[in-house]
Amino acid sequence: MELCTRTFTSFLLFNPSFSPNSVFLRANPNATTPLKFNSLKLSSFSPHVHLFQPFLSPHISSPFTLSAAASASSSSVAVGTEQDRLPAELKVTETEEPKSRVRLHVEVPSLVCEDCYKRVITEFMKQAKIPGFRPGKKVPENILISYVGSQNVQKATIESILRRTLSHAMTSVTGRALQDSVQIVTKFSEMEETYSSLGSLRYDVLVDIAPEIKWIPDNNAYKNLKIVVEIDSDIDAHRASEQEFRRRYKSIGALKVVIDRGLQVGDVAVLDISATTIDQDESNVKSIPSAESKGFNFDTEYGEQVLPGFLDSIIGIQRGESKSFPLVFPETWKQENLRGVHAQFTVECKELFYRDLPELNDSIADKLLPECTTVEQVKDLLLQKCLEVEQTAREQATDNAILDQISKIVEVDIPKSLFEEQGRQLYGANLLEIQAKMKLNEQQLATLSSSKAVNEFLEHQKENITNLIKQSLAVGDIYKRENLQFVTEDLVKEVENSIAEFKRQNQEYDEERVKGQVQEILEGAKVLEWLREHAEVQYVTK
Repeated sequence: MELCTRTFTSFLLFNPSFSPNSVFLRANPNATTPLKFNSLKLSSFSPHVHLFQPFLSPHISSPFTLSAAASASSSSVAVGTEQDRLPAELKVTETEEPKSRVRLHVEVPSLVCEDCYKRVITEFMKQAKIPGFRPGKKVPENILISYVGSQNVQKATIESILRRTLSHAMTSVTGRALQDSVQIVTKFSEMEETYSSLGSLRYDVLVDIAPEIKWIPDNNAYKNLKIVVEIDSDIDAHRASEQEFRRRYKSIGALKVVIDRGLQVGDVAVLDISATTIDQDESNVKSIPSAESKGFNFDTEYGEQVLPGFLDSIIGIQRGESKSFPLVFPETWKQENLRGVHAQFTVECKELFYRDLPELNDSIADKLLPECTTVEQVKDLLLQKCLEVEQTAREQATDNAILDQISKIVEVDIPKSLFEEQGRQLYGANLLEIQAKMKLNEQQLATLSSSKAVNEFLEHQKENITNLIKQSLAVGDIYKRENLQFVTEDLVKEVENSIAEFKRQNQEYDEERVKGQVQEILEGAKVLEWLREHAEVQYVTK
């Protein structure tokens, strides 16, 4: 059965901060999406490193899989843990940089470079099809180099050096490096020049590392939090149930045309509304499009939810009559550009109705709520459902307030890669929601998916994204510090439910990824439960 819902037409006269269908409280008004507790994805090193793409002779196929142009100034790489033994030690200098980033200056000795050169020659010898020589047979080195090209051999040698040495160079950041954040930033041309002149190699690597969390003023800052939670008066269960009962009662009545009087509270009017700014200089007078409406259905029982003074100014207006009056948008108005604006409204009453309601007795109970036999039963069931909604809303508001407070008592030097990943996930979720509601065409989707649109979103939502990351990292830190645990059976059950939903929607999924995301959610829920138990919470109705 449908309980505790209320819908009606609204426009700008209704303060946008009020949502008649909302069951959530505004403890964290800046949050645009529910928090997902994402654990950091640390890089797992793989021997299959994709670096630079040298130009290769069309006569041969390269023994390497390469990903970027040789002239590129930098290249992203995926790195792994398997390492072969090097004939000499690397010299690696680590320098900390801002935004939880580390620069590794790697010096590769000539012995390692020579060993890599020999391996490249061996691989080319296996792959090259040189006239006069059987495939796989040993070819004199000078003939092989002449056929392949000395520049291609050099490029492939540098590629081999990078492949073999990168995982060794990354040893100092093993377990700290963030996935997909590793970049070789030395220009390939510079490495070619160094190798040609010295027979050795030097290159710089930038890598984002897991950021450290600093609690303010100390590591016990999250314990015994003092939280003030603002509760919207519209969510009060008793008030909400009364309003819902009234809405249902009105819905079974008939609207009849008012003939011999003007507008009274309780009527429904169809209005054409226009508004302009008030200025002594008429040339500065401007219309206010967002405050204008044609055919606006105004239920006067919701008069307290429109611009203050609007309802009082049109009381008594009759069908076909117009009224003009000044009003001032209050400083608390949700739309900031209208706060304090003096406006002149002109309202024409197109239609005027009153409700012809049936007698309120038990005979209409089943019309108010199916399967109910008495009015009191209807009221009790509505109150019960609204109490459940209120409890859920209080818990959500409390969690939002706690997370908001947590983000204010932690300092985190957020890596760029982590910020962009979180931001793109948030943008992707918003885009999917928009697409589901508006059914975007291909051109609209392409525009919203462009790099420009994404980057603008990252810039505009910088503060929100930063807070989400701080909250997520803080929650993960608390989970470890307090040695919290969730029930394994809950993980298994939720994973099964999630996979079943993917299958129902005919969507592809990665079971391990689903498991990881479910685990993060369960860990986050456990932390919030712990924080609620240890926090001092005060509820304030607004």
